[in-house]
Amino acid sequence: MKLKLEVRGYDSTIISYLSPVLAGLLTILCGSILFYALGKSPTQTLYTFFILPISDLYGVTELFVKAAPIILCATGLTICYRANIWNIGAEGQLLMGGLIGSWVALNLLEVEGSWVLPVVIIAGMLGGTAWAAIPALLRTRFHTNEILTTIMLNYISLNILLFAVHGPLKDPGGYNFPESALFSSSETMPVLVEGTRLHFGVLLAVLAVAITWVLLSKTFIGFQIQVLGKDARSAHFAGFKESKLIWIALLFSGATSGLAGVSEVTGPIGQLIPTISPGYGYAAIIVAFLGRLHPVGIFFAGLLMALLYLGGEMVQIELGLPLAMTGLFQGMLLLFLLACDVLIRYRIVLDRTKPQETIATTNLNPASGE
Repeated sequence: MKLKLEVRGYDSTIISYLSPVLAGLLTILCGSILFYALGKSPTQTLYTFFILPISDLYGVTELFVKAAPIILCATGLTICYRANIWNIGAEGQLLMGGLIGSWVALNLLEVEGSWVLPVVIIAGMLGGTAWAAIPALLRTRFHTNEILTTIMLNYISLNILLFAVHGPLKDPGGYNFPESALFSSSETMPVLVEGTRLHFGVLLAVLAVAITWVLLSKTFIGFQIQVLGKDARSAHFAGFKESKLIWIALLFSGATSGLAGVSEVTGPIGQLIPTISPGYGYAAIIVAFLGRLHPVGIFFAGLLMALLYLGGEMVQIELGLPLAMTGLFQGMLLLFLLACDVLIRYRIVLDRTKPQETIATTNLNPASGE
């Protein structure tokens, strides 16, 4: 007697979209139990975690500032995952976008003009795109698993970034700190609300959501990408070029992730530092699935993920809890989301068949070839 998973005979769209809500509620429930075990009031801690960070205008603007790079990465990942291409490299593409954009910005430090910032942004997008081209080439030319290549490239890009800020791009007048010189006003994102850090990059994230929706819903390329993801054989029979679609998906993801990186260094940071990202590229993977691989869902899931970052910082300041609470909540959210998705597609049944009876039935079956 054992438990096994049995495929359900139907898929409910409504339940599928309610799955992230249930995962969120279960995360809050488990978080409350954890806070109680740590000797903290669950009510007060949850208020500090989820409400206090956005209790004023500045907090709300910080929510969008935090969400922008996550949403940008997640929109690109959505295109990949819709095509069944498992790109785990948004983090590395973000870092390369920030690095290349910073390199261009530092070379144009003495130049003034309205064209400087667009050039820096384009350079960052090209940096992320070029980094994504490596797994695209390896997948289409050598059939290399993109999961492995994109993960390994994340660590390579991080070490390249560390080399740059400790070496050629380090500010000579920066007292030996591993950071570049501050960018000029022509190279930084315009602030949208005075007295806050809300910058133009947030609007670029909203634009990326709109472009992704149009690409998936209104273009033939988007249709091909979705067919490839659902049934590669059908895509082949329809004459769709798999290699071309793989390149499009990965390059699009690289461009949006690179844009996220360059938006960070030209936006709230204002220079190149080793810690461009606290893991936005990895968080974007959770956001992509939490948003059901839909651009609108990704936008709201990105805001929730940003709230987890702000909440983790707030409970550390107000209640003395470790900053690792952010990662813990992200992990619980992913766990419950995956569990809910599995239980939507499968039911748990009790198999009462005895091993001996199973063997005998197999031996007597004419289809077994005996």
